[in-house]
Amino acid sequence: MASELFWWMLYLVIFTIILQNAFAGFKIIINKANNVSSLNFTEATALYGYYTEEHTVVSEDGYVLTMFRIPKGKNCDKAVRSPPVLLMHGLLVSSDAWIDSGPEAGLAYLIADECYDVWIGNARGNHYSKEHLKYNPKKDPEYWNFTPNEIGVYDAPAIIDYILNNTESKTLNYIGYSQGGMMFVIMCSERPGYCDKVSQAILLHPATRMNSTKSIMFRMFTKYYDTVQPYISSASDLEALPQGGILQQLTGVLCQNKILADTLCRSIMYLIDSEHPEAVSVPTIQTLSNHFPAGTSVKSMSFYYQRVSTDRFSKYDHGREVNLEVYGAEEPPAYNIKAVNVPVVIIHGENDHLTSPKDVQWLSKQLSNLVELYYVEDSRWNHLDVLYNQHLKEKMFPKIKEYLFKNSE
Repeated sequence: MASELFWWMLYLVIFTIILQNAFAGFKIIINKANNVSSLNFTEATALYGYYTEEHTVVSEDGYVLTMFRIPKGKNCDKAVRSPPVLLMHGLLVSSDAWIDSGPEAGLAYLIADECYDVWIGNARGNHYSKEHLKYNPKKDPEYWNFTPNEIGVYDAPAIIDYILNNTESKTLNYIGYSQGGMMFVIMCSERPGYCDKVSQAILLHPATRMNSTKSIMFRMFTKYYDTVQPYISSASDLEALPQGGILQQLTGVLCQNKILADTLCRSIMYLIDSEHPEAVSVPTIQTLSNHFPAGTSVKSMSFYYQRVSTDRFSKYDHGREVNLEVYGAEEPPAYNIKAVNVPVVIIHGENDHLTSPKDVQWLSKQLSNLVELYYVEDSRWNHLDVLYNQHLKEKMFPKIKEYLFKNSE
């Protein structure tokens, strides 16, 4: 495995260098070729007749976060249920991911149409939340000095407090996908009292320990960023896979072609996760290619490499000497999963190559108040299906709706 990863790493470095040089001189051409409008969240929802609001949240450490709200679904003909629902996205995506598959399959639409007040968050570092009260992300490397730890410690509490203050609700329903599940566990571990502001958590394919992941591409990319991190220092280099970057621009152009979307772009999705034929429609692939990847920090990618390299779910490993200064121990401390004291429902898929069933089962055994670990009744259901599967309304949503209904008025 180590030898195989070495060669994948070498190929990735060579490919990155070639890509950067080959397309640096053609960025104008790429931009002109990309004549498909990339709608933002409010524009896309308005296109389908949904009213949305845009809100700004400032974290305790100065990160300016954008959040969207669908206060009531277009197809809701009843009073709005309470408490409100918060949707938190995963790594390298944004709030757009919850609507990319359209009103018939996008989870933000489906929940809003069930008469819930839906809030859709954005973690620091993606294109919606790339501002700071002090640092300029284009110039100041300090902006990019974060991992999912800071997202859980600062972003999640700020977002939750903002929603509760604006809705005058005492609690909310938390739905976290992948990293969104991780940040919830980190928040409960590191910020006592914030778990109590969540009436229940529904974790979709949560990422915590990830050493059983089968995705070679995920291992390859995280290893690459972990390797180069010590040698880079500029703000532009410390941002990983941004929306509008060369890779996203390239796929954004190529995937607008229906044939390429159904072949090349679909194959890339299979490399990231696992094969699931006919799960994602061509229009959805075309839409998501304008929104993915949405960016994060290189340090966050390094954090994920640490997750696939150990069987511990622990804080960022700075190395022995810095760990002693920061943590008072040679190894970073593990997160206290037992601190998650609210009811938790985990929904997962047997064909997930990113957050494997083995790792999710490990997490479920650590939780003190697990209500149910549910597997979608589709043997090919994978990690990306949560966001993009055109059959989500029939295959996953009924279980989500069941638990939301149990915890609503």
